[in-house]
Amino acid sequence: MTNFELYNPVNYVFGKGQITKLTDLVPSNTKILIAYGGGSIFKNGVFDQVKTALNSQFLANEVIEFGGIEPNPRFETLMKAVEIIRSEKIGFILAVGGGSVIDGVKFISAAVHFEGDASEILKKRILFKDVSKVIPFGTVLTLPATGSEMNSGAVVTIEATQEKLTLGGSALFPVFSIVDPAFITSLPKRQLQNGVVDAFTHVLEQYITYPHDALLQDRIAEGILQTLIEIGPDVVENPGDYKLASNFVWCATMALNGLIQKGVPSDWATHMIGHELTALYEIDHARTLAIIGPNLYRVLFETKKEKLAQYGQRVWNIQGNSTEEIAEKAIEKTVDFFHKMGMKTKLSENAQNIEKTADFIIARFEERGWKALGEKQNITLEKVKTIVEMSY
Repeated sequence: MTNFELYNPVNYVFGKGQITKLTDLVPSNTKILIAYGGGSIFKNGVFDQVKTALNSQFLANEVIEFGGIEPNPRFETLMKAVEIIRSEKIGFILAVGGGSVIDGVKFISAAVHFEGDASEILKKRILFKDVSKVIPFGTVLTLPATGSEMNSGAVVTIEATQEKLTLGGSALFPVFSIVDPAFITSLPKRQLQNGVVDAFTHVLEQYITYPHDALLQDRIAEGILQTLIEIGPDVVENPGDYKLASNFVWCATMALNGLIQKGVPSDWATHMIGHELTALYEIDHARTLAIIGPNLYRVLFETKKEKLAQYGQRVWNIQGNSTEEIAEKAIEKTVDFFHKMGMKTKLSENAQNIEKTADFIIARFEERGWKALGEKQNITLEKVKTIVEMSY
């Protein structure tokens, strides 16, 4: 097991009715910005619950609303919130929404006191470690998928250049996150499908690398995968079932709260390539992962086959005469699961005019200096091109 540090200060408040604790979690005598997305929190009653939970404190604090944070939040939109916080001297942000809203708030938090061009936060992947340099924030999660409610990473799109880039650092953990599984009841089926596949792939990227001696991390990862396989299709059809909903939400958080990544190698190339497909074609993030992931495993088969076989045996109960046979079946089982979850696993099924996609992505990666990806830094630009073209 490799050396690691595990730091996660988030006060994770989970379960039915926990939004009533909001009044004790939000700081008093502080101007608050409530940030949200397209307005679904007004339709499903979450915003009313937020107001009720804050009750007198909501009235005592000066509260400003900022809506319109997009799926795949835009730098240009977020900078409008940054200006509001600066001009209004806001001291706390409450993100009410899914991963995109929370990611957007992380950027807003980091950008308020940043000196210079805030786009450099993304372009240079600046890490924020000093909490005095950011605006504190909490979250009320409405859409499980990204684990952003319990990690310090975020992804933001610069619309002007069609770039989807990351930021993070230990200063960008939420102060608290309220996670009520009952909130998923009103979500559209597509978003639930996306959430399951996003969480599933988060685990795979930290798991399907090469054999190592972090035995517990593997078992935790396998447990999350098995749980998502067991409940994923059913929670999409019946999100009101609290047993299904609560296990789904907790899986999504555990998939990317940092725990299963400690002491092990990881490979985020699927996400890095997938982000480009979202930036280019507005394909849902989870669906880009379902397009790219299986083909990445095929191209990197020789270096990943032992872990793929372990995954096949332990998670899918696959039997076979060789490591290679089990590993190949594991990839096919994964594709079958993605199809069962409503994913279309070819780029041509999700976008048009895709012929130059691989060349565009290669040029973009080369420009950024991303010439060696993966847990062994053996995913070259040539291999990225092959992965993308296999995904057409």
